[in-house]
Amino acid sequence: MTKQIHLAAHFPGVNNTTVWADPESGSQIDFASFKHLAATAERGTFDFFFLAEGLRLREVKGRIHDLDVVGRPESLTVLSALAAVTTHLGLAATVNSTFNEPYELAKRIATLDHLSGGRAAWNVVTSWDAFTGENFRRGGYLDKADRYVRAQESLRIVRKLWASWSDEDVVLDKEGGVFAREGTGAFADDGAHFSIQGRFGLPPSPQGRPVVIQAGDSDQGRDFAASGADVIFSRHGSFAAGQTFYKDVKDRLAKHGRSEDSLKIMPAVTVVVADTDDEAVEKARHIREQQVSGPTAIVLAELIWGRDLSSYDPDGPLPSEDPVVGSNITQGRTGFNDPATIIKEWREAAEANNWSLRQTVINQQNRQTFIGSPSTVATEMNHHVQENAADGFVLVPHLTPGGLDDFVDRVVPLLRERGVFRSEYSGTTLRSHLGLPR
Repeated sequence: MTKQIHLAAHFPGVNNTTVWADPESGSQIDFASFKHLAATAERGTFDFFFLAEGLRLREVKGRIHDLDVVGRPESLTVLSALAAVTTHLGLAATVNSTFNEPYELAKRIATLDHLSGGRAAWNVVTSWDAFTGENFRRGGYLDKADRYVRAQESLRIVRKLWASWSDEDVVLDKEGGVFAREGTGAFADDGAHFSIQGRFGLPPSPQGRPVVIQAGDSDQGRDFAASGADVIFSRHGSFAAGQTFYKDVKDRLAKHGRSEDSLKIMPAVTVVVADTDDEAVEKARHIREQQVSGPTAIVLAELIWGRDLSSYDPDGPLPSEDPVVGSNITQGRTGFNDPATIIKEWREAAEANNWSLRQTVINQQNRQTFIGSPSTVATEMNHHVQENAADGFVLVPHLTPGGLDDFVDRVVPLLRERGVFRSEYSGTTLRSHLGLPR
């Protein structure tokens, strides 16, 4: 049976794929940028528009560096505004479960779901570092095991709140008035992180409850997604890695009483389209060079080496020192589990290709997922989906706000011609776009 491809648009914002120097690059925080990218995604009949979250701006040696200098707006506020200027496009907000309470999470996301007519999604993330925690009254951080316990407990309670109203219990005539039935909205939960009870303030939306998205690659993260997510946002964009991840996560669903089609796996990908494959390869090379300036190459190397490398020439050889374990020279960025192995691989690649430090970063860190003519890109994307390396893709453009224009104008029509992507929306809710039950 031919599978249908699912597509989503990621607003790049503070992302290492973003190219600021390009003349076509626009604002990362002006509403017009969000509106343009959302309109492009809706014109392309994408499933949803995805916003990431940043609870603290990343720092290098105590200074805000690189893309973060622009700041980052709050996801739900932006998406609530976009709900008024879109009609079908799903609206997915990343909201942290570590520093938010279940009741406020449930109500804020359910409010977006009502404002949009059933198009909201919650991307559940955790925060593990004390650096981010300093921005909050509670401070500190949670160990890795505890943050998933809190996230699972938070998601369980949020779902309980969303389910506390039923369609049959919304109103009841009583002595000339209109009342909710007795018990409507009532909830109680007593767990390791929360002990709460009360009544929830909103009935179900047209899609029943918001869609739940989760991003995680650890064993805990994969099982968390298999137990309760509707979509998993994967980082495995290559074909072989995608197939391995896909099978592992789908195989976990049965023990939670779920079918394979109840969870959509959508890796983040980048796409470069040009008239010919050769032109696309050259365009991709130019984009990678724009993405990694000399100072950016030094910062990315410092993240791996864990030491100050400002004295190094980015166009010179790689640092000769060993990595520093437990360094906090770079804060707020995702670290690497095995920097020694990464450094070894980088040195071998640099020696084999006569690469400088910057060239090594460009070739080892920043590679587009799909590169080619519209036909080549459409063929490769469809191959990934039909061969179970993904159910679809979250596209991360390198330009704001016009980075998806070429894809929607040139690749989407080919996917439609091949019968693997919708020509128009068949429903009005995000669940209907994803093929998930109400």
